[in-house]
Amino acid sequence: MKKIYSQITGTGSYIPSKVVKNEDFLNYKFLESNGATIDRGNQEIIDKFAEITTILERRYADDNQRTSDLATIASQRAIEASGINKEELDYIIFAHNFGDIRANDSRIDITPALASRVKAKLEIKNPNAVSYDILFGCPGWVQALIQADYYIRSGDAKKILVIGADVLSRISDPHDRDSMIYADGAAAVVVEPIESETPVGIIGHSSRSDAIEYVNLLKMGASYDSERAKQDELFLKMNGRRLYQYALENVPKTLKTGLDKLDLHINDIKKLLLHQANGKMDDAILSRLFRLYGIREVSETIMPMTISWLGNSSVATVPTLLDIIIRGEMKGHELTSGDNIILASVGAGMNINSVIYRIP
Repeated sequence: MKKIYSQITGTGSYIPSKVVKNEDFLNYKFLESNGATIDRGNQEIIDKFAEITTILERRYADDNQRTSDLATIASQRAIEASGINKEELDYIIFAHNFGDIRANDSRIDITPALASRVKAKLEIKNPNAVSYDILFGCPGWVQALIQADYYIRSGDAKKILVIGADVLSRISDPHDRDSMIYADGAAAVVVEPIESETPVGIIGHSSRSDAIEYVNLLKMGASYDSERAKQDELFLKMNGRRLYQYALENVPKTLKTGLDKLDLHINDIKKLLLHQANGKMDDAILSRLFRLYGIREVSETIMPMTISWLGNSSVATVPTLLDIIIRGEMKGHELTSGDNIILASVGAGMNINSVIYRIP
């Protein structure tokens, strides 16, 4: 008997052209969280940062671009790749965290919804194309994909645009060395139903939220510079050490939970597309995931990485990675029919989620 599943029929991404290398931070004035001067030179700070995160460069949006602008380009590419008529879209779901931030202005602008702004920029006239935003930390795009799957399988929708975009460079404190992690970017997919007698497309998912103990691991706070702090600006702040520990303890378990629901083993997975937040952390998560299966030798090809040259663009990292692979732009990584992949993320909330996807 055939059932309805959700398949991704088109992908698109937008990687900003402005490249910011680690050495571009040499003249920054980095401070401790209490405002004290760090007792190390910037070269040493940058070298240690690269060692811990594996980030060598990242991309920033141009001054005349906002989040919805990046998202519109990515969406156009996804729609073109899918071959659908944009007027046939039933939903536009936009995952982001900070809205349309202007250059040199960290104030968050989220009204109207960025999904509505993209709909207007795409000149979609159909009033039945319902547009809304989702704020779920870095895992927002994966969660939006989960929502799209429910709409598709319920019969409520036939075509859904799922977008993930953020401009983190404008909400990062220039006096906080963690600011070197953040980047800008956008990606989108079109999701449509597929009838099949065997599971295909989105075949399962797993999500969790740990708010009581971990809600403030990522939050908005004042600049580390006392003079700038007086201006009442808010910047993204991270408790890196505790976040690292949280991710290592909980992400592998969440991924395994998703696999267990489907009676799948890690050896059944061709690729793990994990949120690109910290290269060494992702390696450690992968190692712990394999150890949950009693495996100590980790596959060298299962987890493609972009963080060394794209940095952490929040909700955009996973769909950007997917788009690059689908388009054959990542050497040594390809997907074929029947391959099982995991799309997974962890971030503010704290939230973790994963989608198991079988290539049609």
